[in-house]
Amino acid sequence: MKILKYLLIFIPISIIGEFMHLPPTVMFVLAALSIIPLAGLMGEATEEISFYTGPKIGGFLNATFGNATELIISFFALKAGLFDVVKASIAGSVIGNILLVLGASMLFGGLKHKNQTFNKKVIEVSSSMLLFAVIGLCIPAIFTHTIDPKLLNTKYEGLSIVVAIIMFAIYILSLVFSFFTHKDIYSIDHEEEGSAKWSLKKSIIILAIATILIAIESEFLVSGVDSITATLGLSEFFVGIILIPIIGNAAEHSTAIVMAMKNKMDVSVEIAVGSSLQIILFVAPVLIFLSLLFTPMSIVFNQFELVSLIVSVLIVNRVASDGESNWLEGVQLLSVYLIIAAGFFIL
Repeated sequence: MKILKYLLIFIPISIIGEFMHLPPTVMFVLAALSIIPLAGLMGEATEEISFYTGPKIGGFLNATFGNATELIISFFALKAGLFDVVKASIAGSVIGNILLVLGASMLFGGLKHKNQTFNKKVIEVSSSMLLFAVIGLCIPAIFTHTIDPKLLNTKYEGLSIVVAIIMFAIYILSLVFSFFTHKDIYSIDHEEEGSAKWSLKKSIIILAIATILIAIESEFLVSGVDSITATLGLSEFFVGIILIPIIGNAAEHSTAIVMAMKNKMDVSVEIAVGSSLQIILFVAPVLIFLSLLFTPMSIVFNQFELVSLIVSVLIVNRVASDGESNWLEGVQLLSVYLIIAAGFFIL
């Protein structure tokens, strides 16, 4: 976290660069370097707030604001009409969390502790929910890819809205499930280390300022997407699947790995799988609803995105089903991620 704070210098540099009308490619890089520490600061602020709200609500806030960066970036991409980037970032966040983050956590945690365990009941609930969520995310795409194009009309975008409403409803019900009716399943509390360094007021102020600055930097970032794809020869799919999720979730990713190395694999799994669930059940529907303010966006992914999502969920379900992890399982998840990334790189 201390290393990330040095990157805060890029915030004033990027703002000055915007007034100086620096090339969009340069602004993309500056904005990316600014967003990474801001996301970390946002995570630190929510962690401080958790000392006052309790670990359960604190964990929920951490996951929510952990995905806030991604939501803000996607909103500006949505506003700019970069639908491929938005949809790719949704898929990329899910794939990145359950393959890259969980894989790296299992690898580094396993190298230090050999075998690690986590709450099997929680992962069973989360993995089945994740499978449902991905199916819901894929249905509109499978529908449009299998039905004769001549039979399709603009109404298929209405299908995306219906799916978004259902997934958002499931998200609300999942909160009721975990916080009220079946909270005993999630009753394993981790010992709090240390005490709050900031006051509640300071934490909320820092959280608000970080959110505003991320919104500003996100606009700079999105304005440089077309330029960065042309300059480096990258596809919008690669930018959305790989770059944006890594930029937006870098701090959250590092937290998951650190927790695994502290032998707190439950926390790492919660961050990886819980964040993926929130992306599908909350962020994706919200983006669909927000798109109605501009140009309606459908949840239609290309075939490779569909296969990548389904394969990622299936392998995670298999690897995490026994409630234990080791470094080799981490390598397996990372290998699948690298293969998928290589595929999108050559698109």
